[in-house]
Amino acid sequence: MKKRWQNKHVLITGVCGTIGKELLRQLAHMNVASITGLDNNETELFFLTEHYRHRGHIHLYLGDLRDRDKLVKTMQGIDIVLHAAALKHVILCEQNPEDAVKTNILGTQNIIDAAMYNRVERVIFTSSDKAVNPTNVMGTSKLMGERLMTAANAHRHAGDPVFASTRFGNVLGSRGSVLPLFRKQIEAGGPLTLTDPRMTRFVMTVEQAVELVIESVFMACGGEVFVTKMPVMRIQDIAEVMVYALAADPNRVEIRVIGNKPGEKLYEELMSAEETRRTVEIDNYFIVLPAFKSVYESIHYDYPNMGEPGIEEPYNSALQTPMNQQELLQYLKLHGLLGGEL
Repeated sequence: MKKRWQNKHVLITGVCGTIGKELLRQLAHMNVASITGLDNNETELFFLTEHYRHRGHIHLYLGDLRDRDKLVKTMQGIDIVLHAAALKHVILCEQNPEDAVKTNILGTQNIIDAAMYNRVERVIFTSSDKAVNPTNVMGTSKLMGERLMTAANAHRHAGDPVFASTRFGNVLGSRGSVLPLFRKQIEAGGPLTLTDPRMTRFVMTVEQAVELVIESVFMACGGEVFVTKMPVMRIQDIAEVMVYALAADPNRVEIRVIGNKPGEKLYEELMSAEETRRTVEIDNYFIVLPAFKSVYESIHYDYPNMGEPGIEEPYNSALQTPMNQQELLQYLKLHGLLGGEL
């Protein structure tokens, strides 16, 4: 896999975010020709630039997805685009829907247009579980991003970029995950706040998420959505395990149920029922094939250890067996997700 990256020029959008920063870290240790990063977070970009200032092949720039001309200019000479920039907070997107549209939808179309103009080789869009049967503006905008990538691929000619998407669930340890919140609440002596004890979620580490994004780049045939296979955890189990592992006196830390947030699901969906009939399964992924055929060329979808299209049930956390608490504790320890003692 690393050989495929040799001498490639790579662009990462949202390079200061959790996924973007880890993409940069992992690719910096591979034999790529150059890495260009783009982000609109001036402060984070400054510190990230300082961190990599001795790496002559890494170039980080201030820019925004809404600026099509900037994207066209930045993509000159680029081979691979890893599109990780987005507005991701559900409540903020709900309160500011026009911004979600401008960044997550129009911004993604700008990425597509710039990639087509510069004839890059491949574009991978990082999507979200919330794109499946969306209940909010953010999820709907991410679903539209997937649809735009698939549609762009359907209309490509020979020599145009290959467009595809990856879809995964909660990234443990990221700035938006529940672990930092629970840790802070334990440090304060409680209470830990749970929305609903029955809630289940697909989870993985940021390192695992990015490894699979990188792996999918050259596996993509075009227009498909790679759905990462992930373990399932109950939110109540995460809370109880963290209290047991971190609290000086676990019996003194209350776990308080506060009720679901608006639009919040009890389970997480990484694949809809409609998608099951056009999905193939391989070792680390389910791969959702496009619903519509390519207009200008016929694409043959072929992957290692691939089965026939069609799986029995949607990939839904309520339908999977969650880790037990001992397995969960070992998982958090193995990946350094508990942090040091309080």
